[in-house]
Amino acid sequence: MQIYDYGDKNSDTVLIQMVDDHDMNLMDSEFHLIEELGGRIDFRLIAVKVDSWNDDLSPWESPAVFGSNGFGGQAETALKKLMDEVIEPLRSSRSDSLHLYIGGYSLAGLFALWSVYRTDIFAGCAAASPSVWFPGFAEFMANEEIKTGRVYLSLGDKEEKTKNPVMGRVGDAIRSGYDLLKDKIDVTLEWNEGNHFREPDLRTAKGFAWLLRK
Repeated sequence: MQIYDYGDKNSDTVLIQMVDDHDMNLMDSEFHLIEELGGRIDFRLIAVKVDSWNDDLSPWESPAVFGSNGFGGQAETALKKLMDEVIEPLRSSRSDSLHLYIGGYSLAGLFALWSVYRTDIFAGCAAASPSVWFPGFAEFMANEEIKTGRVYLSLGDKEEKTKNPVMGRVGDAIRSGYDLLKDKIDVTLEWNEGNHFREPDLRTAKGFAWLLRK
């Protein structure tokens, strides 16, 4: 894991996002969008670059649904590394006042959402266009208890209009996920214009900004 810092390093409000090379090209833009939309400058954004996007961010093994690259199911290992290398050092310095939020886009959004079912360390989650089409994830949400009180969900209005039968389930999956959570926690579902590849920095920023405004 490689760690990149943005914003106020002394802030007790810390946003954490798993990223890849493509995301890194947009992080400066995303950071400033969070400032603008959230109405705050007193926060820290930590981008954690993963070694293998499909492997590190998938909660369990699954065959490829597009292309030839399957999913290695190493999210548990990635979460442990995140806890050991990023979160525990933060907590050791200001454990009483720290407010941690996790978010991400696409498969990183799925990882963020999965993480708040695995640990109660995060005060909120921003899952922007998350890959909730992932085989078995809708069932996971139905059978597990969430451990945070705030979740932001979003999806592009064209994302479910795909010929891929697995990824085409994303719309129904996010609607059912929202329905499962709406009577339990503070959750919102926002629909954005466009397909999965439109304005990921803005979509992720909107999620983090929603959490900051709460």
